[in-house]
Amino acid sequence: MSAPHIRIARESDDPALAELDRRTWSTLHAVQPEPQPPYGPFFDAGHRPEDFLVAVVPDGRPAGYLRLVPATRLACNAHVRQIQGLAVAEWARGRGIARALLRAGFDAARRQGATRVTLRVLGHNTPARTLYESEGFVVEGVLPGEFFLHGRYVDDVLMGRALTGTP
Repeated sequence: MSAPHIRIARESDDPALAELDRRTWSTLHAVQPEPQPPYGPFFDAGHRPEDFLVAVVPDGRPAGYLRLVPATRLACNAHVRQIQGLAVAEWARGRGIARALLRAGFDAARRQGATRVTLRVLGHNTPARTLYESEGFVVEGVLPGEFFLHGRYVDDVLMGRALTGTP
């Protein structure tokens, strides 16, 4: 597979991204229950297309997405963007798509005037944590046992990185 094209999402991506989101649901990263029919739209008032970067492979299929939004609505926090979702289709994993989405997210955040990017990841999600660390994120805090998921307590790990330079 050749490198994906990364672009801002469009309204027309809704069905494909909704399907990708359902297919990538996992106890490794999800704090919400598994989606059940009837399914709602992927985009809504709080999840706008312009907040998503989409990795599209040459045949036009979305291989993954990243949601990048202001961390808060506070003016004093306007320099921070937060990644609030990253998913890669099973068939596209292991090809650098998540890394490409992260780097495109860093570029988008810089264009928006951000100097810092943060995210939250579940403590037991070792693959994601390893990827984030390889891209310059560091653990900035841990909320022990923040979630009770599937019969056990799971830590919420807060990570961040500056946007100056590259990892």
